Amino acid sequence: MKVRVLGCSGAIGSGGDARDPGGTTALLVDSDMLIDAGTGVAVLSDDELARIDHVFLTHSHLDHVAYLPLMIDAVGDRRTGPLIVHTSRATIDILQAHVFNNLIWPDFTRIPSADAPGVRFEALEVGESLVLDGRTVTALPACHSVPSMGFALASGDAALAFSGDTSSCPAFWARISAIPELRHVIVETAFPDAQIALAHAAHHYCPQLIAGDLLGIGLSAELLISHLKPPYGEQILDELRAALPGIAMRALQAGDVLEI
Repeated sequence: MKVRVLGCSGAIGSGGDARDPGGTTALLVDSDMLIDAGTGVAVLSDDELARIDHVFLTHSHLDHVAYLPLMIDAVGDRRTGPLIVHTSRATIDILQAHVFNNLIWPDFTRIPSADAPGVRFEALEVGESLVLDGRTVTALPACHSVPSMGFALASGDAALAFSGDTSSCPAFWARISAIPELRHVIVETAFPDAQIALAHAAHHYCPQLIAGDLLGIGLSAELLISHLKPPYGEQILDELRAALPGIAMRALQAGDVLEI
């Protein structure tokens, strides 16, 4: 299984770093699955978009779903079946009420017709798993300002965990510590420690909060840091390394390919 990072920034714009295009969260799994559908999806060609059959959404915030309605419209006439979106029932309700409502965007659950829609939502709740062509996707706990989840991806040989957007969430770490052959953990860290009050208010991580959650957790997997808010990326990484000595970590970057 190959996971290609299309976008992993905490905001659009590079914050002055020309190496970071600032695409928001989207991970392409092999060629047919997406984890989140933020602005990073914009790097895909029409042919690549048309090959995606499944999208797994962590939550409903715009930086994680912005390209979902656009991609359904862009390649709908090239598909033979609906794009299937897997997420919690709570997130489905939010998207249907506030995006696919014929006001913000057409209701593609009924277009072109109710019998042949452009998109089909399928509920997946924390603790549940779905197997697609030998690849297992499991919904993990997350603690954010709206209903949220992370995901674990397992190939049978190795696994990767992704926190989605979250603040302090011991249940996430307890769950992933039991995953065999865990190779990578992608975890968001949006703010430096000086902004811990903002991290609490927005329900995001800062280094101090991650360090607290990892006390007593033996983590051997590589820690990949996503959702860094420009221009604080280097400061956040320096604080994480100081708070978590001995843990292998680096900033996740658009264009990275992870194999599991």
